[in-house]
This record gives sequence, structure tokens and C-alpha cells, in this order.
Amino acid sequence: MSWEWFNIIGTVAFVVSGAIIAMEEEYDILGVIVLGMATAFGGGIMRNILLGIPLTSFWNQGTLFTIALVTMLIVFILPHKYLGYWNRWGMFFDAVGLSAFAIQGAMYATKMNYPLSATIVAAVLTGIGGGIIRDVLAGRKPLVFKEEIYAVWAIVTGIVVALKWATTVSELYSLFMAIVLCRMISVYRGWKLPRRSLRPVPAAPANNRM
Repeated sequence: MSWEWFNIIGTVAFVVSGAIIAMEEEYDILGVIVLGMATAFGGGIMRNILLGIPLTSFWNQGTLFTIALVTMLIVFILPHKYLGYWNRWGMFFDAVGLSAFAIQGAMYATKMNYPLSATIVAAVLTGIGGGIIRDVLAGRKPLVFKEEIYAVWAIVTGIVVALKWATTVSELYSLFMAIVLCRMISVYRGWKLPRRSLRPVPAAPANNRM
């Protein structure tokens, strides 16, 4: 039951994320549907390919498809003033989707008795795969590549689930809330991963050298 709820929570959160970004890019309703579905289900498809799960299993999610379509239609017809709240709540929805899907992916791998490494990768792909596809289709630089501490929280989730530090329903929901909180703190504190640029450093003006 906990796996199903995390699936629903992640689907709704990422569908909203994909639909809003599609409307920001002025896509039509077909584009909203495509981007929303890609965001919600793209990471799971990538995970299934990694774990050797037949792709035909993707079509056995009728209830989730219905939830996704209803959510997108609601978002599409909402008055503009309500959609404006996305600028305030967008990162929160993204954090909810990341946490829920990372846990769901890690649980999927552990139920299939995969080792720690595969569980971590499954958590990462499920948690961030849909977001990467969303940003690429929207012509944006993927959020995970902007030095923000994003995929790190999916890695942490995979480790916690794989080592069975969170097994009960209450522990899994506590992990869910902890990852959402950590993600939001890292956003507001501006935590970033180290980076190195290969662009040449511009030379200082001659008058500044004197």
C-alpha cells in the first residue's frame, strides 16, 4: 500500500510540474499532456529498462494514467491567478515528486533483491529521470545539471532504503518528509555541488594592472 501511495504522490506532483512548464512555454493542450506524461512516467520507464522489466508493464497503470490526465486537465483549466502560485510552489512540487519517486524506485529494486548499487541507480532514475526529460522537451537546461544538490537526495534515499534503515510505513513516510525538507533547505540556502569551468578567464583591463 505504501508503494502505491508513493506512486500516486509522485505522479501527481510531476504531472503538475510538467503541465505548468508546458504552459509557460506556451504549448497547446497536446503539448501539456505529452510533457506532463513524460515527466510523470519517463523516470519509471528508464528504471524499468535498467532493471530488466518488460516495457509492456508500463501499460498496466490504468489508474495512474487516469489520475495523471485528470490532474493535467484541472491544471489546464485553472484560472491564471492560481497558476501564478507556481513560482512560489514549483520547487515544492518538484521536491515532493523527487522524494516520492526516489523512494518508490528504491523499493522497487529492493523487492526484486537487487544490490545496493542498483537500488541507488533505480532511486536516482525514478526520481530525476522524468524531470530531465521534461526540461529537455521544454528546451531548458535540466535542473539536475545546475549544480544544485538535487540528485544527491535521491542517492541518499536509495542508500537508506537499500540498507533497510526505513522499512515500516511510518519510517518510509518519515523518510519522504525528510527528503522533501532537505531538498527545500538546499534550495533556499543555495547549496550547490562543486563545479569547474573550462572557459578562459577574461584578462583584466590594462589600467587595472598598474
